[in-house]
Amino acid sequence: MRPQRRRPGNLGVLASLAPYLWPAGDRATRARVLLAVGCLLLAKLATVAIPIFYGRAVDALSPETGAALAIPLGLILAYALARVLSLGFAEARDAVFARVAQRAIRGAGLNVFEHLHALSLSFHLNRQTGGLSRVIERGTKAIETLLSFALFNIVPTLLEIALVTAIMWALFDWRFALLTFVLLVSYVAFTMVVTEWRLKFRRRMNESDQQAHTKAIDSLLNFETVKYFGNEAHESARFDEALRRYEGAAVSNRVSLAALNIGQSLIISVGLAGIMYMAAADIVDGTMSIGDFVLVNTYLMQLYQPLNFFGFVYREIKQSLLDMEKMFELLDVPQDVEDAPGAADLCCPQGHLVFRDVRFSYDPRRPILDGIDFEVPPGRTVAIVGPTGAGKSTIGRLLFRFYDVTGGAIEIDDQDIRQVTQASLRGAIGVVPQDTVLFNDTIYYNIAYGRPLASPAEVEEAARLAHIHTFIMGLPDGYQTRVGERGLKLSGGEKQRVAIARTILKRPSILLFDEATSALDTATEREIQANLKEVSRERTTLVIAHRLSTVVDADEILVMEAGRIAERGRHRELLDLGGIYARLWAQQHVREGAAAPNGADRPLPQP
Repeated sequence: MRPQRRRPGNLGVLASLAPYLWPAGDRATRARVLLAVGCLLLAKLATVAIPIFYGRAVDALSPETGAALAIPLGLILAYALARVLSLGFAEARDAVFARVAQRAIRGAGLNVFEHLHALSLSFHLNRQTGGLSRVIERGTKAIETLLSFALFNIVPTLLEIALVTAIMWALFDWRFALLTFVLLVSYVAFTMVVTEWRLKFRRRMNESDQQAHTKAIDSLLNFETVKYFGNEAHESARFDEALRRYEGAAVSNRVSLAALNIGQSLIISVGLAGIMYMAAADIVDGTMSIGDFVLVNTYLMQLYQPLNFFGFVYREIKQSLLDMEKMFELLDVPQDVEDAPGAADLCCPQGHLVFRDVRFSYDPRRPILDGIDFEVPPGRTVAIVGPTGAGKSTIGRLLFRFYDVTGGAIEIDDQDIRQVTQASLRGAIGVVPQDTVLFNDTIYYNIAYGRPLASPAEVEEAARLAHIHTFIMGLPDGYQTRVGERGLKLSGGEKQRVAIARTILKRPSILLFDEATSALDTATEREIQANLKEVSRERTTLVIAHRLSTVVDADEILVMEAGRIAERGRHRELLDLGGIYARLWAQQHVREGAAAPNGADRPLPQP
């Protein structure tokens, strides 16, 4: 369920929440909502009846009445029953509505989570993970807070105020009804005005808290970098500055709360004293009984208890609306890449990959790819090399449809990838990236992530093919060994082998190796390269590489420069050409200080 695009402001937030509380076609949830409302009404009717039975019991026990004991006993039993019914219906209301509330929280949280995964890569490259997680966490909690306070505190209290005002008018006269109404309206108005003034302190607290949380998460995720540069004191100072701002806002918030509480107490006390004086005067005049005096006082004291928390409740509701707005704003972030209407699944029996005059730019003022044409026949390997900034990695991102091309087309088995579903496209491609990031879970989970429904035997077979099974079995916990945050407990080569096993398990038609070994030492690189060569046999393979020694066996090598294919051919042909590739080969050969495969038996050509 996806709500429509949200209108701004509090009404927009409530409109975004409404479909979760009154879902279309869900009769069971709607029935629960209606039943909860019924319980709420019955609970309030029982609540306003309590002072009436109490006051009449007091009258029945007054010496002037001379009533028999049976009469007050019946009133006392009625009083007790009203209290039980009031509590019972209130608890039934909470119990009935609990599933509605929790399902709304679940639905909203899931929608935001799914939408975030559907957003473009550029959104996630610019996001702050700590702050974003805080927005989602607060937003989902805010739904529960809003439902709890608005539906089960504010609405019942306003209903009770209306009922009490009507009863006062019916049992006594307009003066009591008017004074009660003025008292309660003054209390509510004062609370809302002061709470609105106080909200700026709460917002400042939240902003400071979010900044502190973001800085803490960012610092801890980059723990090693902090240590490398000895910047623990610098990180502590940044974190302390955020906490200092939070401290100042928190103190202002607490002082303003004291002012709110004093004002509320003053209004209630003045109003209560006025009504008690009027009731006492009527008793002296003989127009009211002692029981009426108790009834009036009980009504006001009964209302005072929920009103005493009105400032807190109103503030929490306002804050909840603000937090929910921040979360629902995430749903308004547009998807740059969406499935075309009626998009079919990719049919990929061969894996024939073609780039046709592909053009792309992140910013219209700066082209990244300018007319890229090449194809990778089924079962063949094509490598893309070139200097930094030539556009190599962008090709991989376009293939996965992290972005859409701005010109030309990318086709797989004669199907434009913009016309097929993203899920089927990405299911047909397996990638081994340069920086393999693992989940903070077990080795088994990280390999099985390639195909979560795979059997344990299939997971182990994939690990064997990636030549990591023996290493895993040598660990004390075997496949249940936890890899730590981002896989930091494993070495670079071990993480790459896990990534290879994960890709093998996926069984893709097309393989993409994006700088898969550039971060490894030479010995490990050669081992991993042998694994990759074994895995890619008879599969359509696209290799994006920085180290030219890893692509010498490719069926075709594309040399990119400034967003164009400047040279193409096999390794030996490009060396003989004496152009960009030959120059890069010579530079890397000198830099690495080692003989290059397939080229060590001949002098390097001069660029």
